[in-house]
Order: sequence, then C-alpha cells, then structure tokens
Amino acid sequence: MRVLSIETSCDETAAAIVEWDGQSATVPVNTVSSQASLHAKWGGVVPQLAAREHIRNIVPVIEETLERGNFTQDDLDAIAVTAGPGLMPALVVGVSAAKTLALAWQKPLIGIQHLEGHIYANLLRPDTELRFPLIALVVSGGHTQLVLMKEDFQYEILGETQDDAAGEAYDKVAKLLGLPYPGGPQIDKRADAFQKSHSEESIKEFTDKFPRPMLTSDNFDFSFSGLKTAVLYSLKKETKETMQDEEFISAMCHAFQEATVDVLVGKTKKALKKLSPKTFVIAGGVSANTRLRSRLEKMITKEFPETQFLTPDFAYSLDNAAMIGIAAALRLERMTADEKKELLKNSVSLNPDANLPLA
Repeated sequence: MRVLSIETSCDETAAAIVEWDGQSATVPVNTVSSQASLHAKWGGVVPQLAAREHIRNIVPVIEETLERGNFTQDDLDAIAVTAGPGLMPALVVGVSAAKTLALAWQKPLIGIQHLEGHIYANLLRPDTELRFPLIALVVSGGHTQLVLMKEDFQYEILGETQDDAAGEAYDKVAKLLGLPYPGGPQIDKRADAFQKSHSEESIKEFTDKFPRPMLTSDNFDFSFSGLKTAVLYSLKKETKETMQDEEFISAMCHAFQEATVDVLVGKTKKALKKLSPKTFVIAGGVSANTRLRSRLEKMITKEFPETQFLTPDFAYSLDNAAMIGIAAALRLERMTADEKKELLKNSVSLNPDANLPLA
C-alpha cells in the first residue's frame, strides 16, 4: 500500500509517501517546510500567518514530494491528511488540498487525528511492532496526556493536563528568559550544557528550585501553569544584569526542565506500575527532548524491564506527514473494499476539526 499524506495542523507544511507491506513501513520521501523563522519574531505561531504560508507552500511541497520519489498519481493507493486537532486556518489548507487531489485523481481520502499520527510514528522505525496493552505519553505544544491502548485504534485517556500543555510551558518559559522561538529545543540544549559543565552538588540549588505540580496527586493528570508562574515570579526578583547573564539563563533552563521532566516521568511511572503494559511509547513534539528520553529510558530499564520502550526517530518526533501516512495505512488495511469505496465516494465530505478527539 502506498499513501500520499499531508500535514498542516500548525506551522509545518508537510507531505510524505509512506509504503506499508503489512508488517513494516518505509518512507521513500518525507518533505517538511518549516515556518519557524516566520513566527520567531512573534514568539509563537500566528494562525492567519501560518495559513497564508501553508497556501503558498502546499502545492510546491506536494509536487516536490512526488518528484523526489519519482511517483505519479497512478502509483498511489490513497491520500491521507491531518483532520485535527490543530489551528483551524492551517487545517483548512491541508484538508482542502487533499480533497482536491482525491477528487481529481479518484483516490480514497482518509482523515487522521494528529495525535494518533504521533503515536504511530513509532512504527516508522525498522523492525518495530506495537505490543498491547500499550501506554503512550503524548507530549506536545497543545497536549499532555497518558493514553491506554488495549488494541490498535482503541484509546482511553488515563490523564491529561488541566491547564497548559508541557510544550506550551516550554515555549512560554523560553520567552520569559528571552530565548528565541521555538523555545523547547533552546531550553533542552542549554539545560543539557549546564548539567554537563557542573557537578551534581553545584547544581542542586537549581535542580530543586521550582515545584512539581500534581506529582503526588492520586490520578494521572498534569498541570504546568503553576510551574510557569513560579518561573515568572522567580525572574521578577532578579536584576536586569542577572537576566542578561548567560550562565543564569542556562541555570533557569535546567531548573525548569528538571521540574517538568520529574512530573512527566513520575506520572508515567505511576501508570506503568498500575497497568503493567507490554509497550510504552512517547509521542508528540516534546518526545524529541533529550532529557525526557534519557530519564524515561533509565526508569523503564531499571524498574520495568518487561516493558518494551519505543521512541520515534527524531525526524518523526516533530510534526511531519509520514506519521499521518503510517496511521492511515494501518486504518486502510483494516477496511473492507466497500468501506474504501465509501471513502472514495465521500471524500468531499471530510471537514477539519480544530478539537478532534483521540477516538
């Protein structure tokens, strides 16, 4: 099965070709056009600017994807697109392009939930399978959730953020520290350098500087708004000179990241203890965070050796179209011929949903 997939949920215009043989996936072409530099001066994504850039980029990105892989419409079995959640002006561009191609080329069109794509991005690693039951930690700019899957495409939300998502908190704290957008990679890089250049004893005062919200609560929910506020109040006490000190900024990055990762790892550990899954995966943009990956791997290796730990390749951790393609291929594989005909016949009825649930 060969799928052309499209992703425009936020500020990445992406298209990919994904091939699925029933056991493993290959990605002959994966194209991503980033808008990060465009939105950097605003400190975050501006939806209308993102939509205009998607309109400018969507056709060239799709054309480049087909040309690089030397594919034509006749080589494709289906088209997939992110249907939500995401920024509505951005989603409309991708869905409209996918519907146009599906109608013009007479191909089945399937809409995919964005977070589902992030979870199934773990199958883009060679020789990987998902063994159930599975727990996924979904961490991105808009979502922080622990999800239980007892089989493919069956989702139970164990817990989720009650306010800010972890990725959103990263970007907001980076902005408070005067770091450029996107803030998550900046904080990760500075925190890592700070930790490697100081002894454990010398960084202890920074490691324990901020609270760990809801870490000991008797549920699997998260909260990061209070942590972000704690950073804000701490910085208000500092002088202008201190705020311009690179060593101090790196120390704050370390302090914030340790608090955030402690919460994410702590909640994950609680879920693993209670449910004993066969597989644990991390998914979403924050899954690219090196500190989170290493802490989770160390915890699972030591305390849950029977649980398979999967992480997507870094190329598929951030928003991309290949993850949409693999989720689509698995859904299509399970459909009957009549169901695929319905997709073909009703492609024009697919509409984006900015709040599309994981279901």
